[in-house]
Amino acid sequence: MEIVSSHQTDTHRAVYAIKLGENIYMLHTFKKKSKKGIKTPRPDMEIIRRRLKDAHMLAKEEADER
Repeated sequence: MEIVSSHQTDTHRAVYAIKLGENIYMLHTFKKKSKKGIKTPRPDMEIIRRRLKDAHMLAKEEADER
């Protein structure tokens, strides 16, 4: 899920991975800087993908501990 919020002239985005186990993981937030296009910048997508992988690993470890 992506949450987009506008504040004055800036656009802020938050990307969530929801409900991994019993936890909610905030993967990345950033200020959108591009004046054209709606795509999330590649460096931000790489951060999100890496953190999503880490979140899955943490959720699995937590489930294994139960």
